[in-house]
Amino acid sequence: MASKDKAADKEGGLYETLKVIVQALLIAFVIRTFLFQPFNIPSASMVQTLLVGDYLFVSKWSYGYSRYSFPFGIIPLEGRVLESTPERGDIAVFKLPQDNATDYIKRVVGLPGDTIQMQGGQLFINGTGVPQERLSDYVETGLNGRETRARRFRETLPNGVSYIVLDSSENGLFDNTGVYTVPPGHYFMMGDNRDNSTDSRATFVGYVPLENFVGRAEIIFFSIREDAQIWEIWKWPGSVRWGRIFDTL
Repeated sequence: MASKDKAADKEGGLYETLKVIVQALLIAFVIRTFLFQPFNIPSASMVQTLLVGDYLFVSKWSYGYSRYSFPFGIIPLEGRVLESTPERGDIAVFKLPQDNATDYIKRVVGLPGDTIQMQGGQLFINGTGVPQERLSDYVETGLNGRETRARRFRETLPNGVSYIVLDSSENGLFDNTGVYTVPPGHYFMMGDNRDNSTDSRATFVGYVPLENFVGRAEIIFFSIREDAQIWEIWKWPGSVRWGRIFDTL
């Protein structure tokens, strides 16, 4: 009789463990799908606003929900549910229109119907130059100890959103462009590190449909230098960028 009771206890314990695991997975799925999705920065296209090794929370409700809100696009929604449009200056994660799968993160600079152009490294929106305030150079020391500099400007969009952009080359590939006219339902995205960003200025990215938006970057919850991995806890004291943790965007 005692052995039967022990077997029943084991089965009950296994059931409770599986139930907790399933509940935890469901909660994580709901949070990731409808509330927050973690996202890490793999490239320097948004320096100095975002650095390689930053880990962010992206709010999923900011623009409503589309099929790209769900892992692997498993729910084939058409358009967006509870739609809210991006605002100029938002830092947004979106699916690359070329494959509808790769995550990119850039800043919204152009709204539907806007004309966008770069002239001499300055952004023009609807024919008017966006004000730039020259700041001290951005200085970065690489892992090899080599120091690099880039011109730094504070840029202020027509709606008052202000942020810092870098211009590492006075005659960069996209410093002078033709006029882009943003189609209805699409947005023009640019990286803050203007000479090191593949964004809407390149045909590879182009205009981004509203449907492709995943969410808006809200807060940096962790940041670690490029020469360390997040799981290398023993390196944290010297490698974690403590001053960037909980910075809002």
